[in-house]
Order: sequence, then structure tokens, then C-alpha cells
Amino acid sequence: MEYDIKITGGLIVDGTGAKGYLGDVGIKDGKVIALGSAPGSAGKTIDAGGKVVCPGFVDIHTHYDAQIIWDRMLSISPWHGVTTVVMGNCGFSVAPTRPAHRDLIMRTLENVEGMTVSALQAGLGEQWPFETFPEYLDAIEKNGTAINVTALIGHTAVRLYVMGEESTEREATADEIAQMRKIVYDAIEAGALGFATSKAFTHVGYEGRPVPSRLASFEEIRQLAGALGEAGKGMIQATVGSELAFDQFATLYQETKRPISWTALLSGIGGGGLGVGTAMEQLKRSDELVAAGNKVYPQVTCRALCFELQFKAPFIFESHPAFKKVSQADLEGKKKIYASPEFHAEFREVIKGGLGAAWNMATITYCPSDPSLEERSLSEVAKERGKDLADFSLDLALADNLETRFRIPLANSNEKEVAVLLKNENTVLGLSDAGAHASQLCDACFSTYLLGHWVRENKTLTLEEGVRMLTSRPAEVFGITDRGVLKTGMPADVVVFNPETVGTTKLRRVYDFPAGADRLVADAHGIDAVIVNGVLLRQDGVDAVDPSAKKLPGKLLRNGKAA
Repeated sequence: MEYDIKITGGLIVDGTGAKGYLGDVGIKDGKVIALGSAPGSAGKTIDAGGKVVCPGFVDIHTHYDAQIIWDRMLSISPWHGVTTVVMGNCGFSVAPTRPAHRDLIMRTLENVEGMTVSALQAGLGEQWPFETFPEYLDAIEKNGTAINVTALIGHTAVRLYVMGEESTEREATADEIAQMRKIVYDAIEAGALGFATSKAFTHVGYEGRPVPSRLASFEEIRQLAGALGEAGKGMIQATVGSELAFDQFATLYQETKRPISWTALLSGIGGGGLGVGTAMEQLKRSDELVAAGNKVYPQVTCRALCFELQFKAPFIFESHPAFKKVSQADLEGKKKIYASPEFHAEFREVIKGGLGAAWNMATITYCPSDPSLEERSLSEVAKERGKDLADFSLDLALADNLETRFRIPLANSNEKEVAVLLKNENTVLGLSDAGAHASQLCDACFSTYLLGHWVRENKTLTLEEGVRMLTSRPAEVFGITDRGVLKTGMPADVVVFNPETVGTTKLRRVYDFPAGADRLVADAHGIDAVIVNGVLLRQDGVDAVDPSAKKLPGKLLRNGKAA
């Protein structure tokens, strides 16, 4: 057999943006060895007539850091053609973590990852197979994964490792910063893709405390990012906030010469810590940074940002001072707070503010006490019943022991603006948040949504542009050097999809996480085959490998490249 797999008669779109052409792809020993013409026999032949053959998709913004320990398949990303993921975004890696701090990191992740501590405890186990970041990479590599993974070292984890609980309370001393810089440097040398941090006011951890990275001075961030400059490799991922925006990005790039990708440039949301208002104004400022020679690229997303919220875990409200006491309370304590007239008055003021417009557009998605309200507008039902919106919201939640769910559109619903963001040459497609906010949202299906909605239906992007945005562009920005294009000699990460049917289903809720915890998932349409390092991983929407197999085809990409 000349090939392990041969894909015949497809439209080859190589990921570079070049025009597609009809031809065959030959794969042998995990590599692409023939492209265009592939005469000869194969162990397996895939007929791609009428289909597109392209590189596997690269998702640069995931939070699979904990899930990867119990789910080697990294579902649901490969369902949607993703063959490479970047973990550790926003500073939320799970390593380094001292044994004494495991409860603290899980309680932090409970808020920002949208999964329960009981699920994290069951999934990670009593004896974690790592403490340091190099040990974490080794554990992932030993355990194996279905798709390729690479990881950023997270500021929150590093801070907690050095400072303990005080990391949520104060700035670091010079000695503590020096310790953290050494940890970051060692992680880069061990294979971390880069360093990630966050100053976002929405990132609230256990007991309503800011996540540790939010307490860092800019000088601390400079010093830790400086470890990448010292190493001469790695990239910086930053989630914007107070004292971490355009001016600081320029400083970090000029001092380190390491590329920066920041989250997130969204339509219909204020600049917050950016100090710049609209999405278009942020885009203009971003373009000016790049024009001045700074490799600083905003992440954009192709989907509207919608959260499913329960008042037992009110993520989008937790940055508001009125909710600090809520974050510190247990379930019974939360119910007492929500029932009080004083909190009703406070919540009325909360939804008069920045989140008021979104809350007015909220939809009731789950209501055990009155299922007839499901998929109805919250504000319309409140009006029908002659109730104040704040009062009705809290009363409805209390009637179901805080199990009621509300879907809130937060950003990116203006498609004209989203189209501008997607087509800008200086942006990069990211923010799927795969693995995070598991019970609240699911945008891990961004790739099939882009191809179905923005390429086929809206024709905002050509097929070649859409594929490039999912493959070579994110790989290029994040320094993943052996993925993202179809080229002879390159690893054979390949997707075969039907351009006429590719897309994603609506979200559905499943209960397949450890301890029976729930999450939202979406199924893919039109993904015929997913190949990882020359191994057929999925075909016709079904896994083609045994998830419990000793060896899975994914690789750990140390410093953005397989060993």
C-alpha cells in the first residue's frame, strides 16, 4: 500500500487562502505525502466528491485544562472538525498547583469554568498526576489525547502557587514576582506555548473574590511576560481590563517582541478597561497598533455571545458589588438574600445599569414549576402578570430552588458589525471558550457555524477565507508552526466537509460530566471525516477510534510543535 489513507476527488482548500482546486490527498505514516495527484493504492479510501478537503481546524481559545484529565477525546471540539486546541487562556491553567491549594483552584474554576466543584473533584481525582507545569505537560502527554493540544501557563495558577490565598488580596512583593517569573520561564522551556493573564472585571472567583491575576500590578505582568522575551519564544494571551489595554499591549510587545492576542473584540459591548467605546473604535485603535509595528491581535468570534444563567451561579452579575454577598453564600444563604426586599431593590438598580438591556431580552429556558413559560420572553411574562421585572425574576428563580434558567444575549448580535470584525486583516478568530462555562454556553461549534452561516448563507467570507480563518491564521498568530495548512511533509490533520450542509445544531443539555454534572453541547452537520496525524478520528459524525484505547492520535505540541 502506498498510502494509509487516500482522499479522492475533493476540492482541496489548503488553508493559506489560495483558491481551491480538485484533487486527491495521500497520507502515509501520519504525514501528507501527496497533494493534488495521488496515484496508487491505499489501506483506506475516502471519496470526497462534492466535498471540501482542508486542514484540521485550530481553536486558540479553550479551557480544557481540567477536562483533559478525564476526557481524552476533548469533546465536543473534534465533532466540529477541530484537530488542535490551545488551553490555559485568561490565566486559568490548573498547573502549577500545590496539593494544599487544589480546593482553592477548583473553587475558582467553579465560577469561571461553569462546572461544579463536585464534578471537578470527581474528574481530577484525589491524587492529581502533576504539581508543576512541566509535570502537567508530561501527564497530558503520557495520558494521550484524541486531538493535538498545546497549553499556556496561567497567571492565576502561578500567583496562587507562590502567594496562596493572599493572591486574591494584594499585590506581589519583588521576591514573589521573581519566583513567578522563574516558574513562567521554566514552563516556556518545558514547552508552554506562552503566558496568559486576565484583568477582566467579570472574572470573579470563589467567595466573590477577584481571580488572582486581577490583583497583579502592571509591573508584575511586565516581569512575567519578560520571561518570554528572555526565552526568545512564546506568545502572550491577555484578557483586557483595568491597566491592561492598548497602551500596555504596546509596552509588552516592544519590551518582549513576543506576539500578543487579546480577548475579546465584541460587537455591542462597551470598551470597559480598554478606555475605548464601540467595537469599531476598538478596531480602529487595534489597527493603529499593528500599523505601528506591534504584533497585537484582537480575538473576535463569529457567534452571538449568549449565557444560560441560574441564580445559584449568577456568573454575569458576580462582578457587581450587590452580588458579592451572594457569591459568599451557600445555596440556602443565596435563597435568603434573594427573598429579601432589600435585595429586590438592589437587583432593580443592577438591571437599570449596563446589563439592563440584556436582561430585558432574557428568555426563560427551563422552569420546572411552569414549563409553559419555557422559551418565552422574561420581560413579556412579567408584564402579562403585572409584575416588576426584578421582582418577577427573583421570585421565579426562588419558586424552583434556583434551578430556573435564563438565556441572556450579551454581545455580538449586530451582524453588520460582526462581519466587519471577521473580515479585518488584523483580527484572529477565537473565543470558543470550549471547556469553560460548560453549563452556561457552548461555542465550541464555532467552526461549523462559521462555514455554514458566514460562508454559505451570508457569503460574508469566501470558502477559502473561511478555511484560512479556521486554520493557518490562528496557528500563525499563536506560533503553532506545524499545523494549519495542507502541504506535503506536514502532519496529516485533515477535515472533509460538505459545503452544502456544514453547520451546527441548536444547543442541547447533557449530563455526562463527572458526578453527573451537566453541560451544553451542539452537534455538527456535514463533517464527513476528521483525521488527526494520519489517523481517522471521526467519520460521518461517529468516533472511529476507541476513546479508551491505550494510544490516541493527538500530539502534545510543545512550544507549538510536535516533538
